[in-house]
Amino acid sequence: MSRAGVFGTGSWGTTFAMILAEAGTRTTLWGRRAAVVDAINDTHENPDYLPGLALPETLRATTDPAEAMRGADFVVLAVPAQTLRENLTAWRPHIPDGAVLVSLMKGVEIGTCKRMSEVICEVAQVPESRVAVVSGPNLVGELAQRQPGATVVACADEEVAGRLQDACHLPWFRTYTNHDVVGVELGGAVKNVIAVAVGVAAGMGLGDNVRAMLMTRGLAEIARLGAALGADQHTFAGLAGMGDLVASCTSPLARNRTFGENLGRGMTMAEVVAATKQTVEGVKSCESVLQLARKHDVEMPITEVVVGVVHDGMTPGEAAMLLMSRTPKPERYGV
Repeated sequence: MSRAGVFGTGSWGTTFAMILAEAGTRTTLWGRRAAVVDAINDTHENPDYLPGLALPETLRATTDPAEAMRGADFVVLAVPAQTLRENLTAWRPHIPDGAVLVSLMKGVEIGTCKRMSEVICEVAQVPESRVAVVSGPNLVGELAQRQPGATVVACADEEVAGRLQDACHLPWFRTYTNHDVVGVELGGAVKNVIAVAVGVAAGMGLGDNVRAMLMTRGLAEIARLGAALGADQHTFAGLAGMGDLVASCTSPLARNRTFGENLGRGMTMAEVVAATKQTVEGVKSCESVLQLARKHDVEMPITEVVVGVVHDGMTPGEAAMLLMSRTPKPERYGV
């Protein structure tokens, strides 16, 4: 039986821990707050993020990172992207030899413009073959209710990807393997930014044509950046690309879309932030995504206007005008 330590008792970390446990992986969930940990152990429920959801009785929780990692085959990281470096630095002494580090995070680090797998390799001092990423259309509100879903497990080492696939595959949760870590990570990180843009459009009352335009041109932005970074272009037509983009841009359960929708309705940034209970990675990472694109001379106009709206005081109306007034171009995939 495989063992896993999952770090982060937020909604996605708890749900993925549930999936691992139900798939037969012996799983320990690490949390910072003793009250949440005690509730998971005593009532088999996470009252803060998934109230009313019955967690497997085999799932245990702890506030001790060493205990969570003890004997783990997989160390699963489900913390906010911008806190990864600090947290992993503290946890590094407890990582078991040979353990695979798994990223559930969808962001690009501010300042360094590094993907989460790159941060993990650097901080934990492990090779790429020991780092895997999980990404796809994984709306927690549905998966927590055990509704059918699917995801992509990506690792440079196909054998490692296969082991992680076995550890989290269920009749209602399908996992697919992929060797393209770069493409899978970029799809997950940049779709958050595009979802904010689609949310803004929806909040402004703009129609389905505009949303479809933003999604398809957003996918082109993701593909352009992916090509510059050496990703497999086929990845963006799959679950970690188009699949995740569609779910995040169309579902009311998606945080990034909801954040953008509130902005489009006229709420100020301060008001939206105050009303948002969980991390919105598209808002946190959009500047670093744009910086990464500029570093590689990749044009990303939708990402630019999202940065303008959430960080530079641009109004949603100004953003729409800016996008619609761009010079006409031929439509080709990746252009």
